[in-house]
Formats: sequence, structure tokens, C-alpha cells
Amino acid sequence: MIAARGIRKRFGRLTVLNGIDLNVARGSVTAIVGPNASGKTTLNRIILGLVRADAGEITFDGKRLDGDAAYRARIGYMPQVARFPENLTGRDVMTLLRDIRGHHAPRDEELVESLLLGPVLDSQLRVLSGGTRQRINAALAFLFSGDLLILDEPTAGLDPISAGTLKDKIRRERDAGRALIVTSHVLSELDEIADRIAFLLDGVVHFDGSREDLLRATGESTLERAMASLMRPMSRTTS
Repeated sequence: MIAARGIRKRFGRLTVLNGIDLNVARGSVTAIVGPNASGKTTLNRIILGLVRADAGEITFDGKRLDGDAAYRARIGYMPQVARFPENLTGRDVMTLLRDIRGHHAPRDEELVESLLLGPVLDSQLRVLSGGTRQRINAALAFLFSGDLLILDEPTAGLDPISAGTLKDKIRRERDAGRALIVTSHVLSELDEIADRIAFLLDGVVHFDGSREDLLRATGESTLERAMASLMRPMSRTTS
């Protein structure tokens, strides 16, 4: 589905990505994990075409992306913080995104109902809580049934019931053959949904493999403990 090769990106003197290779396959959830400023968000934005890499290439279904933005129509995106005009309602935003995409995709009524969004879709965003806005963001990410879904901290701010609903939706989309990229600091939740782990630190992939391979390599029983095990020797070399 998505393949990144030799991706490099600098902002001024700061090297954010330093030769990233990554494959994201259909029918799987790839978790991109790492501490703050490790390059996760920049990599997502390059895949989305919002930031241009300084070097390397990205292919989408085997086709190199050379400035053609048409592939974005096949991507659903849930940013960590979505920013829309405060006077719009959730329904307004859905209509706006449909118009921008140029087609009228059916709304995912099952997800809207399971996230209990019906009563709030006609309220202006300015009066909604952060958790309610996050539930609307989740519905927007799945609005167009994209082949690739990029979810940045998707359960942040959600109550346990809504978080469980969203994780169930992620599993169903994976089982339907879609490719998903999830970034999150809540490693216990990634333990439930991730098939593959890419661990970034200082703009470099230090591990890329299945969840089972990571647990086996570190001798740990959970993703949280495995990540801590990976970072221990790195923290010693930089201290």
C-alpha cells in the first residue's frame, strides 16, 4: 500500500527524519511510536503530502508520488487536534469535507450512532467539549471509507466507552482490508490493535516488525515494557 524509502527531512539545522524506510500493508495496523520530537508527525504529514521530504520517495500502491495529490482522496485522516471554524456544526464540517473531496460519500451512520453523535451534530463546535470534538473527528476520519487511514492519537480525550468503540472500528477496517497507521502514546491501547510496530527515535527507525517479534526480541510481555526495554540502552548512550 504505502512504502517509504530513504525519507529525510530537515527544518533549518534540525534533522527530523534521517533515512526512514517503512512499509504499511493492507489489512494491518501499523503503529508508529516513539517519544516526543521523534519524527512521527512529520512522517505522517509527508505521507499526506502536507510536507515535502528533502530526499527519498514514497509510493502508493506501487506508484511514486510525484506531486500528484489525487491519491489523497483515498486517505482518511484524524489529526491529534483538528481545527475548524468555531461557528460551524459537526454536520457543517461533514458537508464541507464532502464538497472539498468533490463527491458525496455516505455518512458512516453506524459509527455516528455508536459514538452517540446524533444529538450534537447540529451544535456549533465552540460549545462542544474536547471529548465530543474528538468523537466528531473520529467520524470524519472514516467518512470516505479510505483505503489508508492515518490516526494521530485517536483516543486522546475520549471516554473509555468511546475509546473502545473506536478501537472496535479500527479492527473492523483492518479486517476489511484497509491499511491503518496509528500513532499514540497510550501503548497499552496499541497492544490491543497493532499488528506491526515502527519505533522512531531521533528521526531513525530503531525497530520495524510485528508486535510478536518485538515482544520476543525484548523478552517482555507488553508493548509498554518492550518500548522501555528498547529505550534503556539508547538513554545510556546519550547520557
